[in-house]
Amino acid sequence: MDSRFTLTLLAALSLINPSFANSISVPGDSSFVAPAGFPTSAFASYWLPPSPSKEPQPIIQSPVLNLTFPLGVTNQSNIPQNDTDPIIFPEPLANISAEATQNLIDGILAQISEIIQGDTISGNCSKCIASLIAAKSAALFAPASVPDAMVSLCKKFKFQSNSSCEVSYEASTYGAVWTQVLKFADVGGQDGQWICNTISSTFCPKPWTTPTNTTGLFPKPKPVNATAPCASGKRVKVLHLSDFHLDPRYAASSEANCSSSMCCRTNTPNSAVPVGQISLPASLYGSFKCDTPYDLALAALQAVGPLTGTGNGKESLAWTIYTGDLVAHDPQNQLSRAFTEYTETSVYSMFKQYITGPVFAALGNHDSNPANTDAPHTLPGRLGEQQSWHYDSVAALWQHEGWITTEAAAEAKTHYGAYSIKTHYGLRIITFNTDFYYRGNYFSFINTTNPDNSGMFKFMIAELQAAEDAGERVWIVGHVLSGWDGSNPIANPSDLFYQIIDRYSPHVIAAVFFGHTHEDQVMIYYANNGTAQTAGNALTAGWIGPSVTPLTNLNSGFRLYEVDTGSFDIYEAWTFVANVSAFSALSTTGPTFKLEYSTRDAYALQAGWTDDAPLNATFWHRVTEAMERNHTLVQMFNGFQGKGSVKSPNCTSAACVGAKVCYMRSGSVALGRACAQGFASVQSEYTGTG
Repeated sequence: MDSRFTLTLLAALSLINPSFANSISVPGDSSFVAPAGFPTSAFASYWLPPSPSKEPQPIIQSPVLNLTFPLGVTNQSNIPQNDTDPIIFPEPLANISAEATQNLIDGILAQISEIIQGDTISGNCSKCIASLIAAKSAALFAPASVPDAMVSLCKKFKFQSNSSCEVSYEASTYGAVWTQVLKFADVGGQDGQWICNTISSTFCPKPWTTPTNTTGLFPKPKPVNATAPCASGKRVKVLHLSDFHLDPRYAASSEANCSSSMCCRTNTPNSAVPVGQISLPASLYGSFKCDTPYDLALAALQAVGPLTGTGNGKESLAWTIYTGDLVAHDPQNQLSRAFTEYTETSVYSMFKQYITGPVFAALGNHDSNPANTDAPHTLPGRLGEQQSWHYDSVAALWQHEGWITTEAAAEAKTHYGAYSIKTHYGLRIITFNTDFYYRGNYFSFINTTNPDNSGMFKFMIAELQAAEDAGERVWIVGHVLSGWDGSNPIANPSDLFYQIIDRYSPHVIAAVFFGHTHEDQVMIYYANNGTAQTAGNALTAGWIGPSVTPLTNLNSGFRLYEVDTGSFDIYEAWTFVANVSAFSALSTTGPTFKLEYSTRDAYALQAGWTDDAPLNATFWHRVTEAMERNHTLVQMFNGFQGKGSVKSPNCTSAACVGAKVCYMRSGSVALGRACAQGFASVQSEYTGTG
């Protein structure tokens, strides 16, 4: 943690709790200094062995695919520029000749150009919708020709740079996906509005939430006076990891302050300096504009045991939850199925080696190829199974590592990587694929009036009902958060998820967990769709885990929970961080991970919370009430949000304070969009006013 932030934090905590310095609880060591040098035992063999100045290239063998990934998948010096994976188009409604196909495409392009340039149709949204309606004919009758047409239009009207147009719309990236969306979406209705807003926020506004009709949605009514079970008094330790974003192509000493895209790569220079020069050399352990190199990944995993007081013959972790995103933020033309499978195999094998207890993982939006995309099974034929290669392989990996059963693996293969499993402590964990409400998944624009077009939430409801019938407690584990500022999910599925939380809380659902933002955040779900946000209506907390990756402008971190084995409520949460701004000076040691804060020590006194009460939704609501009284508490929360990064903006204005409290109480798109915008992320300067 940066020393300047540490002093500011300690000063704030001293104002909030004068005895803070004497009250910090530590589950293990207060800090861990990673040894210098790469732990070569992490992998059996290497294409490029570790050295004091270069990232290694381990040889990764898939135990479920029975193959060794070639060096070309991750070679830092020769990064592929084209994805050669299969391209899947919808079947045309009729077979037409090449000449007829060209005439059709030429006519549609001319029609769309007239719509955009002419004055027959007024308003950007109307023009965009009309263009989609015209383009739909191409998707119906000449689907293979749609990507080139989209690239042509993008370049002609300068919607993006020429290279970005190609990455966005070529067939081998997202062109084939957009073709499917054009064919199956209601482009003249709400689907089209979402599509146009995604292409450009200046085209159409985001559609508003249509409240979920819950009639017949749930198999049984909510039990009268449903209450959570009592605590047993026995506590276990549970690790929360998120957003590793391993970058096996990371190049130490390359440009860490590049002009565009993700930095710390041999192919991402800083255009402001002469060719061949480096303005900011990439540290061996990572940098603020870069994803996680192997050296940082292993330093973090080596820190888990000492900092949590587990491993090395000591107490074991009861289990670990991983809230998604293993794969780096490469441009889509540099990604592939093999790169995804390589990353998953590598990271899960490191988890197995360094973490005690089972790992229960959810898929993130970057854990697919193309990135962000998961197709619903409701699409016809092979289109509905186009990502099954991924669900099959990742489910087999989880089973191979001994984390899930054969039955859970079968569920994961069927339900888009989601599964339900009962731990050996009696808690049921339900993971789900949040791509089916993520607005970055273009397939989610098909049938947006149906909040469960994929059937993902039908699966969740069935598992929750079975848990209620059996008297089980449940943790729900996903990736993309359902609310906060309302910018990430599609509106209607987010509302449906909130209704599910309301129906099965607080007696069944003990907590919900997400990642995705890379930041340390929390949300509160309330009864009656959040219409009365009071302590008495607070049902469930949504914990958003900090990322291991520093991208963007963040420190690296992870979290440990102390969990009661009767109620499965969280009684303590410790967050550990490494100061990325110190990485460039490291020479004789690796990074230092240390305790950033204890949640109870930081907030409980101001929230009026007793030592024997869990850190549940009521606790977090009381924290937001304390924040409204004492803005210093918000400033502290804001610092924690970026894991103590020197790059995080300050939150001192009344507008920022009010927005943060509003976000914390917003578990859905509808609630999040009602908050003041522009203060949600600490990864850049705030854009909100006031």
